[in-house]
Amino acid sequence: MKPEIEKMWESSYASRIAKLQSSIIREILKITQKPDVISFAGGLPAPEMFPIRAFEEAARYLLPREGQRMLQYSPTEGFPPLKEFLAEYMRRYDVPAEPSNVLPTNGSQQALDLVGKIFLEEGDAIITSRPTYLGAIQAWNAYNPRYLTVDMDDDGMIVEQIEDHLKREKVKFIYVLPNFHNPAGVTIPLERRKAIVELADKYNVFIVEDDPYGELRYEGEDIPPFITLRKERVIYLSTFSKTLAPGLRLGWITAPEFVMKKFIQAKQGADLHTGTLVQYLAWDLCDRGILRSHVKKIREVYKRRRDLMLSEMDKHFPKDGVKWTRPQGGLFLWVILPEHVDTGKLLERAVEMKVAYVPGYAFYPDGGGKNTLRLNFSNAKEENIVLGIERLGRLFKEAIG
Repeated sequence: MKPEIEKMWESSYASRIAKLQSSIIREILKITQKPDVISFAGGLPAPEMFPIRAFEEAARYLLPREGQRMLQYSPTEGFPPLKEFLAEYMRRYDVPAEPSNVLPTNGSQQALDLVGKIFLEEGDAIITSRPTYLGAIQAWNAYNPRYLTVDMDDDGMIVEQIEDHLKREKVKFIYVLPNFHNPAGVTIPLERRKAIVELADKYNVFIVEDDPYGELRYEGEDIPPFITLRKERVIYLSTFSKTLAPGLRLGWITAPEFVMKKFIQAKQGADLHTGTLVQYLAWDLCDRGILRSHVKKIREVYKRRRDLMLSEMDKHFPKDGVKWTRPQGGLFLWVILPEHVDTGKLLERAVEMKVAYVPGYAFYPDGGGKNTLRLNFSNAKEENIVLGIERLGRLFKEAIG
């Protein structure tokens, strides 16, 4: 029998807590901390690429001059020079942004939680891809929505399935990952983006556009974001986590100004404001042009790692019944094995072979995906990519028989 004090705590939790679960990725990362395990599990940028010297220079310059302001409370709306930079930066991609409709957040994960806090009532229906981003599922599960999922092909969410849901159900919003989808790696082309926006107009819903990877394109042309196609119907989210450093915990929301007021009010209740210190430091790196030059460097490194991983998969993975994506950018590859293979159960054997991945079922809000998995290439040295993919190839051949 559990101690009485533990029973007291369990009886005190809000009912929505039952929906909260630990991230399988976080749990796998605990398992794979051993130095001899090659991990393709986390969505981690390469730490050796972090612009450490630039951050040192920024701190040395700013703290003696702006230290009292950097270490003080600041407005919920964010640090004005950073907001001005972000608005200008997004306008390069024709995003209709002004400082007044940009809000810095504690990572884009907070932005997802604020979307749930502001818009979701229990039982509300939202449309997502199948699979979709695990962090969005975690953020919104606390609000107990219903997920209406849509299959994907090589061009992302299938438009006809989106409309099938919209015809049958009252939907709160459509959640899209337009560029180098996490976990599937696919990109939605312009014509399909236009079709999804037209559906949002027709059925009077809005779109949440989650774009953490848009800067990490290695081939092909940039595609206009959803928000440029219909700015009054789109909430746009992005982050510095994949371009500067995830430890900043610095993302942002762009939304119509009348919606932004609600985001500011919700954020005030959550954390008052995003860290003043990190906003100053990020702004300095942006203002000095370091962000742009740094993105060019990491594109080169990540492209090389992506190409190597794809080449090794072509060499070592079974050819019959195994498929994988070939993304134009981002951090991830998506693998589909024959239906009888359970990648969750197979993970234990993978770790025995000193290699790890994320089982795909974690990315399916309504179940499924047991024969799928996600691989990350950005955080693996080239020699580990070669060795790790060879191990996975042997594992998959064993599993398929």
